[in-house]
Amino acid sequence: MSRAVKGAMSGLPSEFWWLWTSTLINRLGGFVTTFMALYLTADRGLSAAFAGLVAALYGAGGAVASVLAGVLADRVGRRPTLLISQLATAAAMAVLGFVREPALIAVLVCVLGVAANAARPCIQAIIADLVPQEDRVRAFSLNYWAVNIGFGVASAAAGLIAEHGYLLLFLGNAVSVLVCAVVIFFKVPETRPERVPAAAGDPADAAKADSAGAPSVGLGTVLRDTKFMAVVGLAFLVAMVLMQYTTSLPVTMGKEGFSSADYGVVISMNGLVVVLAQIPVNRGLRKAKPITILVVASLLTGFGFGLTALAHSVPVYILTVCVWTLGEIMHNPTSMALAAALSPIHARGRYQGVYSLAWAGATFAGPLLGGILIDSFGADTLWAGCAVAGTAAAAGYWLLRNQLGDVIPTDAPAEAEPELEQEVGLEA
Repeated sequence: MSRAVKGAMSGLPSEFWWLWTSTLINRLGGFVTTFMALYLTADRGLSAAFAGLVAALYGAGGAVASVLAGVLADRVGRRPTLLISQLATAAAMAVLGFVREPALIAVLVCVLGVAANAARPCIQAIIADLVPQEDRVRAFSLNYWAVNIGFGVASAAAGLIAEHGYLLLFLGNAVSVLVCAVVIFFKVPETRPERVPAAAGDPADAAKADSAGAPSVGLGTVLRDTKFMAVVGLAFLVAMVLMQYTTSLPVTMGKEGFSSADYGVVISMNGLVVVLAQIPVNRGLRKAKPITILVVASLLTGFGFGLTALAHSVPVYILTVCVWTLGEIMHNPTSMALAAALSPIHARGRYQGVYSLAWAGATFAGPLLGGILIDSFGADTLWAGCAVAGTAAAAGYWLLRNQLGDVIPTDAPAEAEPELEQEVGLEA
């Protein structure tokens, strides 16, 4: 394990580690969104329907933010867009703690969805700018690791803090985001690449050049990039399956007579497996072809959820969570690195914004579709559908193997690692 950790952390630039640290700080204080529904219903006495509407507004804000922040990251810069996002998030968090009017809560949560989710395409673009292509899977894995460590700690701490009043959750979350912004301001530089002039003498490129002389890339260009949009579509399909853990899984367990405590034990295995297995699994797969990883990950995700139809005890539910979590930790960093590799240097913000939109859309559509299938056809149909969706995603990645080729290089040979193991941590 020690060797795996050292190998995973070696050779990455110090700026990446400061970005990683800011992500961890942010997630360690990420109390509010996890407990928002409970806050609205148990503390404010609002209806479950209103809590669902607020969740939908947060998701809608995230969808808007994905595209808007991607454009701003390319035009204004990654760092200023990220800092504005964090300051706006902290302000919205703090104000929400004092607001009591339901309509104003709904508006502020939508604003929070825009502000908080605007950080995602900026962070992904910064990682793509800072880290060489052959190390990006590893870098995205480490960042995803930080997200899950912070989420696990915050979820446990939030329950204890909430006993002393939900206001502390809002203010604590706001402070953590501000600390994150301070780290970014002092330690993470602007990474937006210099604009490269279009080739002289090429009338077609010159006609498409913007005022800075670089080829112009708008959202229409991204949407017409069929190879990239195919990757986005497949990521959306896998994300739709993964999002079933938020509502469909607890609903299914509740209908079978399991308690909320049982669900808590089952879903806690997701975070535990991510924290323990993220680095060893990605290190073990560092020489595998990315497309192969994505095919296997899609199958594990789909059939992991599909096995839920056979689960009638807590241990079996835990087993299914372990299976689809392995798919999750294989798929997400590799998919992010693939999206970064397909993004033109001067348009990474826009490309990462559209990629993030797939996840924001799945956060909204996945639970909604899952609920409709359970009500209309039963839970077993939903879980069988998850297996079908995972298989379809795997087939899609396999069909793309020739078009994508070796877009993401595999890691350097293991013999080179001892020279790098000295450069670990923030001092790297």
